[in-house]
Amino acid sequence: MGPQRTGHSRRSFLKAATAVGGGVIASTFLKPFTAVVYAAEEPDDISKPWYGYGIDIKKCIGCGLCAHACKLENNILLEPFFFRTWVEQYTIKNDGSVIVESPNGGIDGFTQSVPEEEIFKSFFVPKMCNHCHKSPCVQVCPVGATYDSPEGVVLVDEKYCIGCRYCVQACPYGCRYMHPEKNVVDKCTLCYHRITKGLDPACIEVCPTKARIYGNLHDKTSPLVKFLKDHTCLVLKPHLNTGSKLFYNALSAEVR
Repeated sequence: MGPQRTGHSRRSFLKAATAVGGGVIASTFLKPFTAVVYAAEEPDDISKPWYGYGIDIKKCIGCGLCAHACKLENNILLEPFFFRTWVEQYTIKNDGSVIVESPNGGIDGFTQSVPEEEIFKSFFVPKMCNHCHKSPCVQVCPVGATYDSPEGVVLVDEKYCIGCRYCVQACPYGCRYMHPEKNVVDKCTLCYHRITKGLDPACIEVCPTKARIYGNLHDKTSPLVKFLKDHTCLVLKPHLNTGSKLFYNALSAEVR
């Protein structure tokens, strides 16, 4: 069955979400690291690792090596419809319109489709499971197949998944898909089989610019904590109060 599971009732989820909603607003006046940890509602027990993830958009070059390595490491189908992580190219035109492209998840690289003279700015944004502390997907799973590991990693137990797709619909970040052969949900596991052995996730191991960082949020000396201290990081869709532990540096308002 995998690691011990920790659950949250719907009532506790709504109560916590309301409390954190005010906290997110208040925390914007605090230093960046305090804000993001408070928004994610750090657990009281700091004796165990509590993993988070960081992405520096300024360093991402859109090479797609992360998405490719993820597929190889986790035996993901090669068809361009199934990804645990992928890269999107955002192009903001001079007229303010936004074009988002992700051919084959970015594995094959990118070709700019907008003429240079029409581009105001362009950048790459890797996407993956946000491993939320108050995950909507965990809340809606009727059989407990989607659960939180003791380390704060959101996982799926294939033996329990009934393929109802509730979690796929509940995820506000579009990070889940149905495996067409197994008929169960699949998603990023933060390479749980690697990090529990002291290894880095495959996507981090191959990133040539070190745009991806992960670490223990309970360890103030970890690379991720240092990253959060040194940068002004934000999470996607903070108004949803999911307790996302995927932090972005240089996150533009156009990114959804």
